[in-house]
Amino acid sequence: MSIAAAAIAKPWNSIFASHQLPGISSPSSTSSSSSVSAAAASRLRDLVFVVNPGGANGRTGKEWKKLLPYLRSRLGNDYNVCESLTSGPSHAIDITREAIREGVDAVVAVGGDGTLHEVVNGFFWNGELVPKQNEKATRTTALGLIPLGTGSDFARTFGWKNDAHEAIERIAKGMRSWIDVGVITGDSGEAHHFINVADIHLSAKAGFYAARYKRFGKFCYVIGTLQAFMGHCNKDLRIKVDDGEWEVFPQVTALSVGNAKYFGGGMKICPNAKPSSGNFEVVILQGFKWYDFILNLRKLHNGTHLSLKNTISRRATSILVEELEASGGIYVQSDGEFLGYLPQKFCILPGAIQMLI
Repeated sequence: MSIAAAAIAKPWNSIFASHQLPGISSPSSTSSSSSVSAAAASRLRDLVFVVNPGGANGRTGKEWKKLLPYLRSRLGNDYNVCESLTSGPSHAIDITREAIREGVDAVVAVGGDGTLHEVVNGFFWNGELVPKQNEKATRTTALGLIPLGTGSDFARTFGWKNDAHEAIERIAKGMRSWIDVGVITGDSGEAHHFINVADIHLSAKAGFYAARYKRFGKFCYVIGTLQAFMGHCNKDLRIKVDDGEWEVFPQVTALSVGNAKYFGGGMKICPNAKPSSGNFEVVILQGFKWYDFILNLRKLHNGTHLSLKNTISRRATSILVEELEASGGIYVQSDGEFLGYLPQKFCILPGAIQMLI
């Protein structure tokens, strides 16, 4: 049995009991007063907070500890509040899958886009939504977010700041909205999901390098972009949109598939993307040189770059991208996570999950 499968097979308490927040009584208590508290707690809905304590160079863990007293006072009367601290890559995926199977009310990602990316992937198993196994659960598990990461780009689409107290108020209100999720499949056929932006070539390579310099905060994106430009060559790509005819796009610098608007620490690359629209915004930059990015940096950040020469914007529910002449070296990433190389197919899953907004 794999490590991931073993983690999923564990009982609920094996993951969450040791991390349960102070003030939440254990159902195993034997005193009469504790039994009353446990009975009351059993009637409350469950919230699971998935925390990456090492996010944003450790700032996420520090901010989370400061946030706990307010979190307990604001949500403790209405919810069973549980936390789980991630210990490494893909741990948030395993935690989320088990929580959904147990029928919790919501799984809340605490951290940046990387943590959110893993939690979103935890909603799926073998390309399908994870089913709940708790027959007493009456509602679909929702996705929540407390943005405390370096970029927090997905939150920007909704106009949310890196303000944990505002995020807790959204969770307390409990308002839900169905949002779309993107799915990527390569030659292996294995599905990988994303909620924000997937990108190809220069921007993906920049994100790959930026991940090495997270200790420099948002400046990591600048370093990553400069490093990506070293030895960069624009490439001719073949693209098939919505199962239509193949089209050739020469000298592609970067291609972004947006379920949401922002990437790279605040760059509004897909300004017309909406996570509830049922389709992607695909933005293609062709023939760009390094100085074009410098000259048009302001437009790329505020989302007015679509008027630039050699910039194309399309709507799509699916898009297949491959090199015209295969080299095996065109980077692909989604939500800031490196996924490999072309060819890849991107498809939208309309209204796939509910989100606390």
